Amino acid sequence: MKAFNNDPRMDPSGFVVLADYIPSVVLEIRYYSTYNFMGERIDGYEEPCALLTLEAARALKAAANELFVHGYRLKIFDAYRPAGAVRQFVLWGIEDTDIRMKPYFYPDLEKQDLFKLGYIASKSSHSRGSAVDLTLLDMQTGKEVDMGSPFDLFSEVSHPDSPAVTKEQHRNRMTLRSVMLRSGFEPIDCEWWHFKLAAEPYPDTYFEFPVSASYLKR
Repeated sequence: MKAFNNDPRMDPSGFVVLADYIPSVVLEIRYYSTYNFMGERIDGYEEPCALLTLEAARALKAAANELFVHGYRLKIFDAYRPAGAVRQFVLWGIEDTDIRMKPYFYPDLEKQDLFKLGYIASKSSHSRGSAVDLTLLDMQTGKEVDMGSPFDLFSEVSHPDSPAVTKEQHRNRMTLRSVMLRSGFEPIDCEWWHFKLAAEPYPDTYFEFPVSASYLKR
């Protein structure tokens, strides 16, 4: 990794490919696809993989092992997110008039509200490499556990403690949340799916390298 020494933001040496480190995870990398709040593949997502710092991956493996015993697997929607992708989000929110995905991801809000209300950050913890967006997969049914709202639905119903969900949906959210907390992650108050490692190793670095397993393995 000597080639990256002049710019620490391009150095992936502290990261791992999550599917290699935790083979049980299921991936649905939404920002590699067009099924996301922008409706297009996001800048920097060169492969449909998930990357995390080694420290976050270790903690997530502990969570995955605990949940596996209870019949669940972790399904990952997003992990490390390049800072350039976040800049694309910001430009989309400020300048782009495209609202084609509004009915599916932010039906009750205007685009600018997504930043004001904390659903999208202008500088994301994902870019520091220790945040992950995820849910539970029930191994008996092969389906996602019902959390009361889908990933990236920017709405009050997605707040972890929303009174709009059923008792069972709330219990499912708390199952995920409690295991992630025990494993060293912190939640946020507006998205049930988002968790950040409390003791993140790069708290001040916003990485720029692409989401690419090939890039890590150079």
